[in-house]
Amino acid sequence: MAAQPQNHKVIYAALAGNLMVALTKFGAAWITSSSAMLSEGVHSLVDTGNQFLLLYGLRRAARPPDEAYPLGYGRELYFWSFIVALLVFALGAGVSIYEGILHIRHPVEISNPLVNYGVLGLAVLFEGGSWWVALKDFRRVKGKRGWFQAIRESKDPTTFTVLFEDSAALMGLAIALVGTAASQWLDAPVLDGAASIAIGFVLAITAVLLARETKGLLLGEAARPELRRGIERVAMAHPGVDRAITQFTVHMAPDQVVGIVNVDFADRISSQELETAAAVIEHRIRETYPEMVAVFVRPRAGNLLAIRQPEREGVPQPQTDAPSG
Repeated sequence: MAAQPQNHKVIYAALAGNLMVALTKFGAAWITSSSAMLSEGVHSLVDTGNQFLLLYGLRRAARPPDEAYPLGYGRELYFWSFIVALLVFALGAGVSIYEGILHIRHPVEISNPLVNYGVLGLAVLFEGGSWWVALKDFRRVKGKRGWFQAIRESKDPTTFTVLFEDSAALMGLAIALVGTAASQWLDAPVLDGAASIAIGFVLAITAVLLARETKGLLLGEAARPELRRGIERVAMAHPGVDRAITQFTVHMAPDQVVGIVNVDFADRISSQELETAAAVIEHRIRETYPEMVAVFVRPRAGNLLAIRQPEREGVPQPQTDAPSG
């Protein structure tokens, strides 16, 4: 899969950033008793685990087809990306909201807010670096398309999952900073808990968006229209093909597509000639578009009826053009 090396680079950058941020946040939460900082630490820890799951999904998806899975294991990446969305919702958002409610009911004053400010500054630096790497990769992928269109049409969940997570992380850091400052200046520790709840809602929204996008990939999205039209052009270029229509395509992985193309042949041909033509068309399609890991060419119903079988020796063939009367 050609896109994997770049995907690994983005995920490794996010993994390193989230791990360092998580350790510093937990240390700050332990020193200052800040609920918002603890929620941010949980958030970064969940993100770190998510990067491991994405790397695991990429490795599993790269396995070749076998007898049990003749179309390969590409959709494992989509499965683990969906699990990432569930973890962001259940662990990230759930723990943050729970911690916020506890600190609103039993507010605890932040003992050393300067530690929080220092940690938040480092976290912005680490998360910002990871976010910039993910942003550059997504810009490369989206091309001239709009942001939301590129996300909807993307077949690679790693390109937008890391970007979503890092964007949510930066928003969470901003909320934690506001909560810490408001709690200190207004002498209202309850605001620290409110910030934790707000962080939880940011994570919940992020998780819902991730789940929505990865669900479509997991169910099986069609290839982009440009690829479908290209398949038809390759088939039409074969001598004797009158018309070609792509019946369906489905992504098994970002760079693994399976499809069926219906072909109308202009002339009547024998079954052997038909098999040869179909094999040649399939080979040319896969040669032109390497992401087509499996393509099946089949004649339309009219050609099936028009196929002339070779006359067998000693067996008279029915006459279809005998004069009437």
